[in-house]
Amino acid sequence: MAEPRRTLPTYSAPGARFLIVEARYYDDIGAMLHAGAARALEAAGATHETIGVPGALEIPAAIKIALASGAYAGALALGCVIRGETYHFEIVAGESSRAIMDLTVHEGFAIGNGILTVEDEEQAVVRADPAQGDKGGDAARAALALHGLKHTYKAH
Repeated sequence: MAEPRRTLPTYSAPGARFLIVEARYYDDIGAMLHAGAARALEAAGATHETIGVPGALEIPAAIKIALASGAYAGALALGCVIRGETYHFEIVAGESSRAIMDLTVHEGFAIGNGILTVEDEEQAVVRADPAQGDKGGDAARAALALHGLKHTYKAH
């Protein structure tokens, strides 16, 4: 059973430029995440660029490198990690989330985490599909919210 859909507040960011960093190991799921994220950014008046990395573990490093340039208002981390038969899932899921949180808290970057951590591909599709879970859109709205807070409190 799908979780009830929460609607996040709408944030406006006209002219703000965001970076989408995506690991497209699961291309169809990645495409849905990207579609939802792009739609949410565009609805807020923001623009975006997209870069790809090999996997979820590389996403935080790519964000750090790009955001340190000062060229972006924030970033979105998009990808999918599906549980397998080994401990690798826990490492990738935990370490990518921890590193993204470190960048957000310690560096003050406005980052939306849209890296899905799921049991199977069916769960991933439900969460990624913009018409269902829209986790790509949620990641964009989270980054937009943090970007708005930075401006409200004049944080750099």
